[in-house]
Amino acid sequence: QVQLVESGGDLVQAGGSLRLSCAASGRSFSMYTMGWFRQAPGKEREFVAGISWRGNPTMYTEPVKGRFTISRDNAKNTAYLQMNNLKPEDTAVYYCAVRAGSSVPTTPNDYAYWGQGTQVTVSS
Repeated sequence: QVQLVESGGDLVQAGGSLRLSCAASGRSFSMYTMGWFRQAPGKEREFVAGISWRGNPTMYTEPVKGRFTISRDNAKNTAYLQMNNLKPEDTAVYYCAVRAGSSVPTTPNDYAYWGQGTQVTVSS
Protein backbone atom coordinates (compact mmCIF):
# COMPACT_ATOMS: atom_id res chain seq x y z
CA GLN A 1 0.00 0.00 0.00
CA VAL A 2 1.24 3.47 -0.94
CA GLN A 3 -0.20 6.75 0.23
CA LEU A 4 0.31 9.83 -1.94
CA VAL A 5 -0.22 13.47 -1.05
CA GLU A 6 0.04 16.22 -3.65
CA SER A 7 0.76 19.85 -2.86
CA GLY A 8 1.76 23.03 -4.61
CA GLY A 9 -1.36 23.83 -6.56
CA ASP A 10 -2.35 27.49 -6.71
CA LEU A 11 -3.85 30.29 -8.77
CA VAL A 12 -1.29 31.85 -11.11
CA GLN A 13 -1.32 34.15 -14.10
CA ALA A 14 -0.56 32.90 -17.57
CA GLY A 15 3.18 32.69 -18.08
CA GLY A 16 3.81 31.92 -14.44
CA SER A 17 5.33 28.85 -12.82
CA LEU A 18 4.41 26.31 -10.17
CA ARG A 19 6.09 23.28 -8.72
CA LEU A 20 3.88 20.43 -7.63
CA SER A 21 5.09 17.87 -5.12
CA CYS A 22 3.92 14.34 -4.49
CA ALA A 23 4.96 12.89 -1.14
CA ALA A 24 4.73 9.13 -0.79
CA SER A 25 4.57 6.92 2.27
CA GLY A 26 4.14 3.23 2.74
CA ARG A 27 5.93 0.72 0.60
CA SER A 28 9.21 1.55 -1.10
CA PHE A 29 8.58 4.52 -3.34
CA SER A 30 11.87 4.02 -5.14
CA MET A 31 10.59 0.86 -6.84
CA TYR A 32 7.53 2.55 -8.38
CA THR A 33 7.05 4.34 -11.64
CA MET A 34 5.30 7.60 -11.02
CA GLY A 35 2.92 9.60 -13.17
CA TRP A 36 1.21 12.98 -13.10
CA PHE A 37 -2.28 13.26 -14.53
CA ARG A 38 -4.76 16.09 -14.71
CA GLN A 39 -8.49 16.45 -15.02
CA ALA A 40 -10.30 19.58 -16.09
CA PRO A 41 -14.04 20.06 -15.47
CA GLY A 42 -16.10 18.00 -17.89
CA LYS A 43 -13.06 16.24 -19.30
CA GLU A 44 -11.47 12.87 -18.81
CA ARG A 45 -8.37 12.42 -16.71
CA GLU A 46 -5.32 12.72 -18.93
CA PHE A 47 -1.66 11.82 -18.68
CA VAL A 48 0.73 14.73 -18.21
CA ALA A 49 4.14 13.26 -17.41
CA GLY A 50 5.73 10.12 -16.04
CA ILE A 51 9.07 8.93 -14.73
CA SER A 52 10.42 5.44 -14.25
CA TRP A 53 11.63 4.35 -10.85
CA ARG A 54 15.16 4.61 -12.24
CA GLY A 55 14.57 8.24 -13.14
CA ASN A 56 14.78 7.38 -16.83
CA PRO A 57 12.86 7.24 -19.05
CA THR A 58 10.57 10.18 -18.67
CA MET A 59 7.51 10.85 -20.81
CA TYR A 60 5.39 13.92 -21.46
CA THR A 61 2.19 14.64 -23.25
CA GLU A 62 2.80 16.82 -26.27
CA PRO A 63 1.11 20.03 -25.00
CA VAL A 64 3.48 20.27 -22.02
CA LYS A 65 6.76 19.32 -23.66
CA GLY A 66 9.35 22.01 -23.15
CA ARG A 67 7.32 23.62 -20.36
CA PHE A 68 6.95 20.90 -17.70
CA THR A 69 9.66 18.81 -16.07
CA ILE A 70 9.10 15.73 -13.97
CA SER A 71 11.68 14.60 -11.43
CA ARG A 72 11.96 12.50 -8.32
CA ASP A 73 14.03 12.28 -5.17
CA ASN A 74 13.82 8.70 -3.94
CA ALA A 75 15.69 9.57 -0.75
CA LYS A 76 12.83 11.92 0.13
CA ASN A 77 10.08 9.70 -1.27
CA THR A 78 8.93 12.68 -3.29
CA ALA A 79 8.28 13.43 -6.92
CA TYR A 80 7.92 16.83 -8.51
CA LEU A 81 6.35 18.47 -11.50
CA GLN A 82 7.92 21.79 -12.42
CA MET A 83 5.49 23.73 -14.58
CA ASN A 84 6.72 26.81 -16.45
CA ASN A 85 5.03 29.15 -18.89
CA LEU A 86 1.64 28.06 -17.67
CA LYS A 87 -1.37 28.55 -19.90
CA PRO A 88 -5.08 28.81 -19.10
CA GLU A 89 -5.60 25.40 -20.72
CA ASP A 90 -3.37 23.89 -18.01
CA THR A 91 -6.10 24.61 -15.48
CA ALA A 92 -7.12 21.32 -13.85
CA VAL A 93 -6.87 19.18 -10.77
CA TYR A 94 -3.47 17.49 -10.89
CA TYR A 95 -3.03 13.99 -9.52
CA CYS A 96 0.04 11.88 -8.90
CA ALA A 97 -0.11 8.13 -9.20
CA VAL A 98 2.28 5.21 -8.93
CA ARG A 99 2.61 1.73 -10.33
CA ALA A 100 5.04 -1.14 -9.95
CA GLY A 101 7.43 -1.74 -12.82
CA SER A 102 9.78 0.33 -14.93
CA SER A 103 7.61 1.21 -17.89
CA VAL A 104 5.75 4.50 -18.06
CA PRO A 105 2.23 3.94 -19.34
CA THR A 106 -0.08 6.84 -20.12
CA THR A 107 -3.38 5.20 -19.21
CA PRO A 108 -4.85 5.95 -15.76
CA ASN A 109 -5.99 2.34 -15.31
CA ASP A 110 -2.35 1.23 -15.38
CA TYR A 111 -1.64 3.03 -12.11
CA ALA A 112 -2.52 1.40 -8.80
CA TYR A 113 -2.34 4.19 -6.23
CA TRP A 114 -3.53 7.79 -6.45
CA GLY A 115 -3.33 10.97 -4.45
CA GLN A 116 -6.28 13.23 -3.72
CA GLY A 117 -5.28 15.92 -6.22
CA THR A 118 -4.23 19.55 -6.09
CA GLN A 119 -5.94 22.39 -7.96
CA VAL A 120 -4.00 24.43 -10.51
CA THR A 121 -5.76 27.46 -11.93
CA VAL A 122 -4.15 29.64 -14.59
CA SER A 123 -5.78 32.99 -15.28
CA SER A 124 -5.45 34.77 -18.61
